[in-house]
Amino acid sequence: MGVPTRLPGVVDHHVHLGLVDAGLLSGGRVCEVHDLGWDLDAVRAIAATAPTGVRVRYAGPFHTAVGGYPSGRAWAPAGAVVGLRDTHEAREAVARAAASGVFAIKVALNAHMPLLGDELLVAVIEAARARGLPVIAHTEGPGQAGRAIRAGVAVLAHTPWDERLEPELIDACVSAGMRWISTLAIHDGPARAIAIDNLGRFHAAGGRVSYGTDMGNGDQPVAVNAAELELLGEAGLAGERLLEAVCGELAREPVLESPHPRPRDSAELIAWLSDCRRIGAPEARSAVLG
Repeated sequence: MGVPTRLPGVVDHHVHLGLVDAGLLSGGRVCEVHDLGWDLDAVRAIAATAPTGVRVRYAGPFHTAVGGYPSGRAWAPAGAVVGLRDTHEAREAVARAAASGVFAIKVALNAHMPLLGDELLVAVIEAARARGLPVIAHTEGPGQAGRAIRAGVAVLAHTPWDERLEPELIDACVSAGMRWISTLAIHDGPARAIAIDNLGRFHAAGGRVSYGTDMGNGDQPVAVNAAELELLGEAGLAGERLLEAVCGELAREPVLESPHPRPRDSAELIAWLSDCRRIGAPEARSAVLG
């Protein structure tokens, strides 16, 4: 098959380790995971016992309005949600999370449940920026993606799936250097089509895309999700931009080696990953990894 090629390893930018057996990641192709919403003490304990060769970064709890998403969900422990009543509580909550080693602050804006007002949303973003932390937003329902974008969040935890974003909003995301995490495969039907369309236009405009599966949400593999890779291809990602989305910073030390040539599209990447082997195993770390 020619000269072997190497990649740094897959980074899943959206997981919930409290809902899966993290031990199943041992020895696999996924070399780094980003937990985007869990009880801080619990996720720190999970990170501390992560399999060798799997780097864990965590954002801690969802910051939302009192009673906001995902309050009351059977899958979400009480400590996974921090309800905010005023700007003082917003600043205090961000300070607590920052002191616990989070790499980002997660906020939730779900129009079907109580919502953070604009003043509180901005207070969270400003408090996070003061500590050098990006804000990652779960947005759901009419207008919520636009609110997050205009308020200045750094990352969308999901590609918007319940409304087609106007070109002006797409352009604003690109101009601001925002990043979108894909999570396309968790949807089906019209929601999937809307998400692929939004992501495709964002990518075509020069937007930064990251592979993320929302691992723990439904019946998903605790491993590389081939369906997510296929859908990234449907959204137009290919070549080096696809590899950057899936593997993060390509300058990182290679961890995987495959007999296949460097993949050029999602089908080739799936084949590459199916035949690759580990050539290194960086130590698991639970602290901020840059």
